[in-house]
Amino acid sequence: MSHYLGIDIGTSGTKTLLIDETGKVLAESNAEYPIEQPKPGWTQQDPDDWWAATVKTVRTVMNKSELKPSDVKAIGLSGQMHGSVFLDKKDNVIRPAILWNDQRTAAQCDEITSKAGGRKALIKMVANPALTGFQAPKILWMRDKEKRNFDKLAKVLLPKDDIRRRLTGDYVTEVSDASGTLLLDVVKRKWSKKLLTKLDLDADLLPSVVESDEVTGTLTAAAAEALGLTTDCKVVGGAGDCAAGAVGNGVVKSGVLSTSIGTSGVMFVHSDQPEYDATGRLHTFCHAVNGKWHMMGVNLTSGGALQWWVDNILQGLEGIPENKRYDAATKEAESIVAGSDGLVFLPYLNGERTPHADPDARGSFVGLNTTHGRGHLTRSVMEGITMALRDSLEIIGSMGVPIKQIRASGGGSKNPMWRQMQADVFGKKITTLEVEQGPAFGVALLAAVGDGAYKNIESACKATIKVADETKPDRSAVKAYDRLFPIYRDLYGNLKQSMNQLADIQAG
Repeated sequence: MSHYLGIDIGTSGTKTLLIDETGKVLAESNAEYPIEQPKPGWTQQDPDDWWAATVKTVRTVMNKSELKPSDVKAIGLSGQMHGSVFLDKKDNVIRPAILWNDQRTAAQCDEITSKAGGRKALIKMVANPALTGFQAPKILWMRDKEKRNFDKLAKVLLPKDDIRRRLTGDYVTEVSDASGTLLLDVVKRKWSKKLLTKLDLDADLLPSVVESDEVTGTLTAAAAEALGLTTDCKVVGGAGDCAAGAVGNGVVKSGVLSTSIGTSGVMFVHSDQPEYDATGRLHTFCHAVNGKWHMMGVNLTSGGALQWWVDNILQGLEGIPENKRYDAATKEAESIVAGSDGLVFLPYLNGERTPHADPDARGSFVGLNTTHGRGHLTRSVMEGITMALRDSLEIIGSMGVPIKQIRASGGGSKNPMWRQMQADVFGKKITTLEVEQGPAFGVALLAAVGDGAYKNIESACKATIKVADETKPDRSAVKAYDRLFPIYRDLYGNLKQSMNQLADIQAG
């Protein structure tokens, strides 16, 4: 039987898992690494840490499975989207990679919009507006702020594609991840020569583009030795983490939507045709399904907001041991009524993308009074995160996109209270899967398709992914959230000017 590896280069760590042809997970491994935050709103990482984690996790799953190196036929790659790995002519990393949630490029986004002929013209070219997290403004930022580094620049790669380079020696990306660079003609699924010309960027800086299930090369001798595999092992295009996670959840046909609460929050819906939100609040990207697209709403700080609350704020409070913080926090939150007795949390701790596209958006508690306790605050954090996702769901619904089923994934799907909260805030049933392994599983399936084990990714998902359970909304809680949501939605506009002024103070 053939076996396949899925490798996901995440923001906080790398996850590798090993599956057989039936989709059964035989082994998995995780390795963490740090994030640098040299200034408020700046995030970056050392690509060498990603490679070290890749080697470590692949060797670990191979040891756990006790398979022979030749049993692994192909590897699929996933990773955090939008990040920029800057390489010189000798493939040396020039500077730390700038990440998806970095907010330093507001001026470059304005430049891109202007040179494209305005926001509408830009969306027509690449299906999306200029956002600080995307790759194109990061390239221009280095041109403007680090000229010596820019003069050395020979290639710019996305995080997972830098791992591909180290595996195969080739510069290749695939359409789903390339969609988030702001340089891809999403409709035609190829680099936008028109926008590259307007920005005076050399197309040779970019890798070649393939579909997500295409084989992009085989392991070099050095990579095979490092991983404990063979040079016959193929490397498949894979997908950006959002599209890969959607594949892993079986969101590969019309009518199915996934909601994911990880570090970021994502609402992801399949589309057979490229469709646009006229104002650019949603992303329209190529899907990892060959010849298909998806729309996506993204919240920059989702589960990351709960992590901040529990780890940074609750850590010093008496009575909560370090290893019990999350359990204790959610237990307290569970005892509070839906709506947290009129307390609202805005989860914009690192700016926001959907629907506001504002790098200066900031988090806040609104409505605090002396009757509120710790449980109220914890619950309002979770509710604020979930209502941020509802922002995207409302936009998708307003476009007439059919939604027959919502599948939950990420940390928000593992906590029963949070599953119920999603059902109540969305006013819809939430389904979960028998096995939820996220992006790594999705790209392991793409590896199986690339190797010929399945005809296409739709058939691979049908054969391997099964719905396990569903959570129905509670009518009284739905009523409470329907009352609270318009207030939540209005708060950003009411506070925007103050948020911008505070962001200026925080930037020094």
